[in-house]
Amino acid sequence: MEKFGFVGLPNAGKSSLYNALTGGSALAAPYAFATTDPNIGVAKVFDHRLDALAEMSKSRNVVPASVQFTDIGGLVEGASKGEGLGNKFLAGIREVDAIVFVLRAFRDDDVPGPQDPLEHLRILELELTYADLETIERQIDKKRKALKGDPALRPEVEAAEAALAILEQGTPLYRSDLSAAHTAELRPWFLLTNKPVLAVVNLDEEQLADIDTVIKPIQEELGDLPRGRSPGGPTPAGGQSQSPPAVFGACVQLEAEAAQLDPEDRAEMLDGFGLGEGAVVRFIQAAYHTLGLRTFLTTGEQESRAWTYRVGSTAPECAGLIHSDLQRGFIRAETIRWDELLEIGSWAGARDLGKVRSEGKDYVVEDGDVLEIRFNV
Repeated sequence: MEKFGFVGLPNAGKSSLYNALTGGSALAAPYAFATTDPNIGVAKVFDHRLDALAEMSKSRNVVPASVQFTDIGGLVEGASKGEGLGNKFLAGIREVDAIVFVLRAFRDDDVPGPQDPLEHLRILELELTYADLETIERQIDKKRKALKGDPALRPEVEAAEAALAILEQGTPLYRSDLSAAHTAELRPWFLLTNKPVLAVVNLDEEQLADIDTVIKPIQEELGDLPRGRSPGGPTPAGGQSQSPPAVFGACVQLEAEAAQLDPEDRAEMLDGFGLGEGAVVRFIQAAYHTLGLRTFLTTGEQESRAWTYRVGSTAPECAGLIHSDLQRGFIRAETIRWDELLEIGSWAGARDLGKVRSEGKDYVVEDGDVLEIRFNV
């Protein structure tokens, strides 16, 4: 399961966002370091396609895709040098697949800390950059010496040297023109600024009336990345995603309160604030896509299920997510688009109409495909 880590200054709303996403009850207090050990929870990826197929098939069980979120203790200025939770905090970030910046914009004089989300972003980026710089400086000489006996290390050493030059300027790697090849070589180094990022700007209720204006400075700051890319996001060709990082505005406290209600009351509460399905649903979907994750579906009376796969995966690779035997003995995949299947009304009806395609081992699965795997072991 893919892991996202919340990164923010104390009192930015990380624990409240965690509760909003997971329906959990992590301590959210108006003082620094209320969270000292990471809280880990799983959030379901809402998918209307799955619900519609489950209703069509009258499925007894419905299994959505899911992602893991980690609420990491607050980062403070000087964390890269041991301030606050220091290395304990930074170690928690290294273990996640992508970073979610939680940036405070809400106004509350009783809660200490800056109320400017750009100031939050500046501090967070500097601390992560300094931590990466220390990591490179600590390891690069060893790699250079090892290169003399192992020429195969040259691409990795060249990538580290390129990253070092960028970090020495105080620039996060995702704000640089570091090549996709260098980015890939550096993944075993677990550098903090070599990960995909998203941002949630935490608003108060009054700011909900003008969300776009409040989050625009962050969108402009993070949207102006070299090559117009979201950092670290994989693509079928192994390069970078061509979209800037997603930035969401949300009244996190309100969303956390809504998450504690049953679905009907939650929908009524969010609708009363004019928030529709809420920012949390849209955020989870964006987080899922940031790592190049997509969904294929299976449906039947027993179960309808959303399966997570990486962009560019072939039919046998996706079959292996269901069970290793299906990949090992793969013959073909019978597939149809979810909306086409839904319009026809049943798998048997789609087959009778000749709408179910038979795809072989080279077929690259598309988001929203409904699959049945034929195999023989």
